Amino acid sequence: MAEDDYPFEYSDNNTYNISEEFPELDLFIPEPCGQLLSSNFNKVFLPTVYGIIFILGIIGNGLVIAVMGYQKKVKTMTDKYRVHLSVADLLFVLTLPFWAVDAAKTWYFGGFLCVSVHVIYTLNLYSSVLILAFISLDRYLAIVHATNSQAKRKLLANKVIYIAVWLPATILTVPDLVFARVQDVKSSNYLFVEDSMESTDSRTICQRIYPGSSSLIWTVVFRFQHILVGFVLPGLVILVCYCIIISKLSQGAKGQVLKKKALKTTVILIICFFGCWLPYCTGIFLDTLIMLDVVRSSCQLQQAVETWISITEALAYFHCCLNPILYAFLGVKFNKTARSTLTNSSKSSQKVTLMAKKRGQISSVSTESESSSVLTS
Repeated sequence: MAEDDYPFEYSDNNTYNISEEFPELDLFIPEPCGQLLSSNFNKVFLPTVYGIIFILGIIGNGLVIAVMGYQKKVKTMTDKYRVHLSVADLLFVLTLPFWAVDAAKTWYFGGFLCVSVHVIYTLNLYSSVLILAFISLDRYLAIVHATNSQAKRKLLANKVIYIAVWLPATILTVPDLVFARVQDVKSSNYLFVEDSMESTDSRTICQRIYPGSSSLIWTVVFRFQHILVGFVLPGLVILVCYCIIISKLSQGAKGQVLKKKALKTTVILIICFFGCWLPYCTGIFLDTLIMLDVVRSSCQLQQAVETWISITEALAYFHCCLNPILYAFLGVKFNKTARSTLTNSSKSSQKVTLMAKKRGQISSVSTESESSSVLTS
């Protein structure tokens, strides 16, 4: 930037006060807070972690959906929840490549995709944690009220889940439709590091942009909504249901081996949910208190909170990779079905290969149709 672009002369002793010469302006120029440090961290950290979550999430959830789709028998309530959860997690991870590119460089994908990705992200972020609450409620009914809960479980799995999970999650995407947009940002913030001065690059952002006069109010409201609906309410349901289940399984002396395994699995589910989501929600709660001036702010605290949110947000997203393991692959029945699916697929592929060798040269079109019919049979 040329010297003519500065409205006042920069002095090393930093004693110049523009309000002394122009008291009517009464300008307050805040101390630069080194936002480039966290920005540079996010450019490397977020794309890397999002890429790992994307690959693991596609493989795990895709396999669950494939196995569930391969089953010809009537699916149980547990299987239905697995499908709902895997669909939610799969759609969620599909948005991560967009956010990875946005964190590394800028938003290249235009306004329509900006709104679409925000809507998909919000829809499946809320639906996945609410489905986890439904799964815990279903297990509570199946274990604690095993004799007379079948009708209630069917009602929850077949009808209530759409009203209590997918409908609220869809409604919560309305702010994305209203506020999410693309905006070019030309930053004038500077970072002073060891007497050197750097300026942040201008870039295109895709995020919710609230009206200037009420921006703080909107931000605080939606953050508390995120904490309440996305963590506190489902977290309470999960904690209460699983604690009652643990208490129930701890009683009696029959089937100690199976009970110990069930108890271990239940404890793992609780630890994984709160271990993934509690640090992130704590970070955004503290950041919101700083925005409201409830907690006294400083540059060091702001930088620490921003870094904490970036790291714990990525940790929270890892939960969509853990869900297939926790809620599907730990189940003995699902493991048998998965092995059967992979074995049958392998045998089918071998059968197609042998048929092709016996027939000799055949057209590529007929080969594709035959292999498809064998694999889908």
